[in-house]
Amino acid sequence: MKRIAALAVLILGSAAIIPPAGAAPATIDLGRASLESVNYPGRYIRHQDWLGRIDPVTSSSTNQTKQDATFTVVPGLASTSCYSFQAVNGRFLRHRDYRVRLETNDGSATFRADATFCAETGSVSGSVTFASYNFPDRRLRHRDNELWIDPVQDSDLYRADSSFRVRSPWVPKTTANPVLPGLFADPHIVHLDGRYYLYPTTDGYASWSGTQYTAWSSADLETWTFHGTILDHGPDVSWADNSAWAPAVAAKNGRYYLYFSGGAASGNTAKQLGVAVADSPTGPFRDALGRPLVAAGTYSGQAIDPMVFTDDDGRSYLYWGQGALRVVPLNDDMTSFDPAQVRNITPSGYNEGAFVIERDGTYYLMWSENDTRSEDYRVAYATGSSPLGPWTKRGVILSKNLDLGIKGTGHHSVVRAPGTDTWYIAYHRFAVPAGNGTNREVAIDRLRFNADGTIAVVVPTP
Repeated sequence: MKRIAALAVLILGSAAIIPPAGAAPATIDLGRASLESVNYPGRYIRHQDWLGRIDPVTSSSTNQTKQDATFTVVPGLASTSCYSFQAVNGRFLRHRDYRVRLETNDGSATFRADATFCAETGSVSGSVTFASYNFPDRRLRHRDNELWIDPVQDSDLYRADSSFRVRSPWVPKTTANPVLPGLFADPHIVHLDGRYYLYPTTDGYASWSGTQYTAWSSADLETWTFHGTILDHGPDVSWADNSAWAPAVAAKNGRYYLYFSGGAASGNTAKQLGVAVADSPTGPFRDALGRPLVAAGTYSGQAIDPMVFTDDDGRSYLYWGQGALRVVPLNDDMTSFDPAQVRNITPSGYNEGAFVIERDGTYYLMWSENDTRSEDYRVAYATGSSPLGPWTKRGVILSKNLDLGIKGTGHHSVVRAPGTDTWYIAYHRFAVPAGNGTNREVAIDRLRFNADGTIAVVVPTP
C-alpha cells in the first residue's frame, strides 16, 4: 500500500509546515479511511444532517457516528490524479457555496469538480491537506468545527485547520464486492503477464459522457493497484471527445490493443469503435489509426461494446454492437479486417455487451439483456461449435438479488485462472446502496460450470 508522500516541507522549530500555496503533491491510499484533524486529535471529518464537520469519534461512539466518519477514498470524479470521498451511504463530499456537504452524484461537471480534492503535504509530518480541484487557491478546512473550502492563508492556524491524518476506517469494508473503489462499469477482465487486469468504463457522468479509461491490476483478484488514466479521448483521440465506453484489451505480437467506443460532444454524436496500441498493459495507449476502426452508420445498431476473442489457433475475432451483434476475424495486425467477412449473429434477447470464451471445445457467447438503467439488466448466454456459431441460447446466468440490494447486474467479462478450470466473472451493478444506471460499481464472482457443460446460475455477492 502506498503511504502518504511528504515530498517537500519547511521546518519551523520542531513542526513541519507547508507554504501558504503551491505545496508539494501527496498521494494517499485508495479505499476506506477516516480523516483525523491535526490540531484536534480525536476529531474526525464526518457528515451530520448532510453537512461536513469535525467531531469526536471514539471506540465507544455509536455505530452511526462511526459510519458517518468513514469514507471511501476514490479516484477524483473530475481528475483521476486527485481524490473524491464517498460516504458509506454512497453520497460524496462536495462543496457548494464553499460549504462542504454530502450529496448524491448527479453526474454533472459542476458536481464532479466540487467533489474533487487534490492532495498536498500537510502542516505536520505524515499529514495531508486537500486543495479544491476547481478553486485551487482554497483548501478543505475546519472552522468552528464546520468544514469549508477557504482561501489559503499564511498562518499557522490555517495550516493546522486544513491538515488531516489519514487513519484506519472506523467502519472497515467487510464485503468482497465492490472490488474497485469508486464508480466504474463495463469491466473487462483479462490475465496478462502473470497478473489480472481490469479495464472499466469510468462512471458517474451524466449521459455516460466520461472521456478517460483507467487500468487496475491484481495478483489475487482481491487487492487492486490503480495505474491511472491510460487513454483520454480529449487529448488522445482526434475523432472522439466523450462517451468513453466499454474498453477491451487483447495482447498479440508483443503489444497490447485497446478497443473502445466513443462519440463527439458536438456535431455527429453517433458512437464509433476505435483501437489504440501500447507496449504495456498499463499504457499509455495511442490511437493506432487516427480514425475509427468501425465508423458510425456502417452497420445497423450502435457501434459500441467491442470485445476480442483469440482462439487456440491464434485467430482473433472482433465482436461489437448494441441492438445488433456482429463478428469479424481480425487481420494479424489487430487493427483491420475484411468487411466482406462481417457477420450478424444477433441472438434473441440481445442488447449489448457480448463476451466469448471457449472451454472443452464448446464456445460460449454471453451478452447483456435489457437496459443498463434498469434493475433488470442481466446476463444471458448461448453455446456454439465455433467462434462464429451457430448459437443455441441457454438462458440467463446473472441477475438482480433484491434481498441483498443488488440491482442491474450486467455488462460482464470472464477470465480463467491460468492452468486451472477456475473461472471468474466481472460485471457491474448499481452501486450499493445509492446507485443507479450512471452510478455503478464493479463486482467479481465465481463462474461455475455444470457437469454437462452448461453454466450454473451466478450468485451475486455483496
